[in-house]
Amino acid sequence: MPLRHRSRQAGFTIVEIAIVLLVVGLMIGGLVAPLSSQLEQRRVTDTQRAMEDAREALFGFALRNGYLPCPAISAIDGREDRAGSICNKRYGYLPWATLGVQRLDGWGRVLAYSVTPSFANSVSFFTLNSPRDITVATRGMDGQIIPASDANDIPAVILSFGRNGYGATSDQNTQLLDAGQGNIDEKTNLAGEGVAFVTRPPSTDPRAPGGEYDDLVLWMSPNVLINRMVAAQKLP
Repeated sequence: MPLRHRSRQAGFTIVEIAIVLLVVGLMIGGLVAPLSSQLEQRRVTDTQRAMEDAREALFGFALRNGYLPCPAISAIDGREDRAGSICNKRYGYLPWATLGVQRLDGWGRVLAYSVTPSFANSVSFFTLNSPRDITVATRGMDGQIIPASDANDIPAVILSFGRNGYGATSDQNTQLLDAGQGNIDEKTNLAGEGVAFVTRPPSTDPRAPGGEYDDLVLWMSPNVLINRMVAAQKLP
C-alpha cells in the first residue's frame, strides 16, 4: 500500500498536465507576435535598403550615360527595354540587370520603376530645363490628398508593393491582384500610368482615407540629380 501511494504521487494528473500545456501555449503565443513583428520590420528595412541602392545606381547610370534607363524588358529579363533612343514603356519593372542591383523587395516581389520620357532619351540628353512629368502625393491629417512633390517634377520613381503585394509580380512571375476592394491609394500606384503616385504611412484599416496601404515609394529629387550632374561636369 505505501508503495502504491508513492507511485501515484510521483505522476501528474490530467489537470496538472492541462495547466502546464496552457502555460506553455501562452508563452509561445506571447513570443510569436514579437517575432512576427520583427520579421516584418526586417522585410521593410531590407526593401528600403534595396530601393535606396537602386536610386544610387540610377544616379550613377545618369552620370555615366547622360540619361536614365528604361524599365526592364520583363519581370525575368532585367535589361532596359529600349528601342533606339526611346523606351518601349515608361512604367514597369526596375531594370535591375542594367543597373546591377537587387531585383526583389523584402517580400520576394519584383521592384517597380517609372521614368520621365525626356530623362530616358539616349540621344537628346536631359538638361537643366528638361520637362518632368511624375507627381508624388500623400494624405494630410484630414485624409485629403496633398502634394509630396511639386507637380510634374520627378524624374523617376522606385516602388515596392509592400506586404500585401497588391499589383506586384512574384519571383515566380505571377501578378498578385487580390488584396481587397478599398485600397484606393495602392490602386493609384498600380494604375496611375507611371505619372501619379501616393505615399503615406502604412494602414491595415480599410476605413482609413485611401484604404489599406503598405506600398513603399522612393523618388529621385531632380535637384539632387542635377547637382550631381553639374558637380561631375556633365551639366550644363
